[in-house]
Amino acid sequence: MRVIGNTGTGVEDQRNERRLSELIQALGIDYNLICFFDLDTGIGEVLRNGDGVEQMFGTIFNGDIELEKNMELYIQKFVYEEDWELLREFSSLDNLKKELEEKNTHYVNYRINQNGEITYFQAKAVRAGIWDSDHSMVLGFRSVDEEIRSEMEKKSILEDALQQANRASKAKSIFLSNMSHDIRTPMNAIVGFTTLAITHIERKEQVEEYLKKIMTSGNHLLSLINDVLDMSRIESGKIHLEEKPCHLPDILHGLRNILQADINAKQLDLYIDAVDVVDEEIYCDKLRLNQVLLNLLSNSVKYTTAGGTVSMIITEKPNKIAGYATYEFTIKDTGVGMSKEFVEHIFEPFEREENSTISGIQGTGLGMAITKNIVDMMNGTINVESEQGVGTEFHVSLAFRLCSGPKEQLDIPELRNCRALVVDDDFNTCDSVSYMLQQIGMRAEWTLSGKEAVLRTHQASMRDDHYSVYIIDWLLPDMNGVEVTRRIRKEMGEQVPVIILTAYDWADIEEEAREAGVTSFCSKPLFLSELRNCLSSVISKDEKNETAMHEQPARLRSGRILLAEDVELNQEIAVTILEDAGFTTDIAQNGQIAVEMLENSEPGYYQLILMDVQMPVLNGYEATKKIRRLENKELSSIPIIAMTANAFEEDKQEALKSGMDGHIAKPIDVTNLVETLDRIIT
Repeated sequence: MRVIGNTGTGVEDQRNERRLSELIQALGIDYNLICFFDLDTGIGEVLRNGDGVEQMFGTIFNGDIELEKNMELYIQKFVYEEDWELLREFSSLDNLKKELEEKNTHYVNYRINQNGEITYFQAKAVRAGIWDSDHSMVLGFRSVDEEIRSEMEKKSILEDALQQANRASKAKSIFLSNMSHDIRTPMNAIVGFTTLAITHIERKEQVEEYLKKIMTSGNHLLSLINDVLDMSRIESGKIHLEEKPCHLPDILHGLRNILQADINAKQLDLYIDAVDVVDEEIYCDKLRLNQVLLNLLSNSVKYTTAGGTVSMIITEKPNKIAGYATYEFTIKDTGVGMSKEFVEHIFEPFEREENSTISGIQGTGLGMAITKNIVDMMNGTINVESEQGVGTEFHVSLAFRLCSGPKEQLDIPELRNCRALVVDDDFNTCDSVSYMLQQIGMRAEWTLSGKEAVLRTHQASMRDDHYSVYIIDWLLPDMNGVEVTRRIRKEMGEQVPVIILTAYDWADIEEEAREAGVTSFCSKPLFLSELRNCLSSVISKDEKNETAMHEQPARLRSGRILLAEDVELNQEIAVTILEDAGFTTDIAQNGQIAVEMLENSEPGYYQLILMDVQMPVLNGYEATKKIRRLENKELSSIPIIAMTANAFEEDKQEALKSGMDGHIAKPIDVTNLVETLDRIIT
């Protein structure tokens, strides 16, 4: 092999030739094209052509070649234009001499344009021979496309991970700052109003107002804590869904009742409607479904200003899987809306568009992340559309297994082919209720106006084709439902049923409505089963008098309850609540004492045990197990209710597994406690 530019002795020539051969062999493993150049003259030759050289380099590097001339031809024909100057600088004789003077190798990565596709290549120069006596080098070319793209991908992944980590770190810092403010705000109210109540203890009305504000602040503080705990449990995988038979109307009426106070306080309009919902009995985790919908509705209420509207439409659609149906929940508001940038991150933990110190709206920034996680656990989908100053719309789609069993007959024989008139200023409600009436077997018509309803009644009377049922919205733009009823009664008399449909509590208008001739009331959202039951009740003259139910005298309670509780403050609260409800209470400081007190009592002396879980000596679970193993069957079968701050679903299940009959979470909901006691003791 010829070594260009070498002027050494024969021994040196052989040594250089051997070194050059080793170098070519080493480079030949990876490099497609290898050339030799004398950097003093720029003259060189091709030492090795690998596979595919002609496709990648053409015929530019053949025979005797000149470095700068042939490189220029190669650059203009193959190299990506943005890298021309880069490769020209690399391949200049002066630059190569300078770089190789300082180090043994010098390389550059560049791009070539091959059939319209960009590919990454590398040119590498390595000293050859004895640098002090001659300046020669070996230049190799190879594709590094796979390596570069792999590095770029790894770099991109690392950059994304770093950005996410930085974002999460920043979000958590902001979250802690917000939480410090948000927790201190209700705590300040609790401490402040408690001080004021003590100071003005003799002023009953003033103290009552302070106590209401303390309760409101306490409930808000509890919701903040629950959000943080829920998110922690979701991230640790401790939340599990528990599917049980549920009645969908109960869930939605419950949501309306929960939201009604805030809706009234903010002077908002709330619309909840069901469209084509036929299957009302489903299997689902009622607690988690309620949590998802309440989170979304509460957000809409929170971010909608006075005079605005919050609505939820529930639509049932067929599912590909037999025995399942898909339910779509659309929650829409006319609130402040969100920026496009924030919408992209709305389901990430700790994210809030504005913190509470700016917006004045408190929260953890976890509600949407919790909602998204629960929807994912339920194999559903959730998406959001929002525009600042216009409002926000959430779409949640969930598939539920339907409760099997015989379907109730829909039509009512007495009303088959009879006329019905629906009067409501909302088109969706008119359409939905009319469709339900058709399924029941009636000929349904609708109108958006109270005045038109009266006119149609007059026309029907003139033609002797009367309406057999009227379903009238309470609040109509031209006249309210009670006034429409009065005018219909003047035309039709007292026999035709008139049902008032309302999204509000009708207790305030019931007396006036009954006097005007209203037969019955139905709550929005109205479901097919509820409408059918109401009509059946009206037709059979067997309607339940709900007013009488509410006016029943307060129940008189008596009996002795054993309270197992180790914290004095909790003892005092529980004893006061129980005494106010009419019960006598004995206290056990721990589970062991509770077992001994029951064991030493006569059967029937205690009617029920309220059992804390975390207690010294013997905890509530173990105490319950001991009681259930007592020889005296009357004592061992006493009802035991867990009353504990261990409030998660698995805590409830643990209580039942240990032999308890129920579970009440702290802080104590007085109504829930008393209702539970009434149900179990009765």
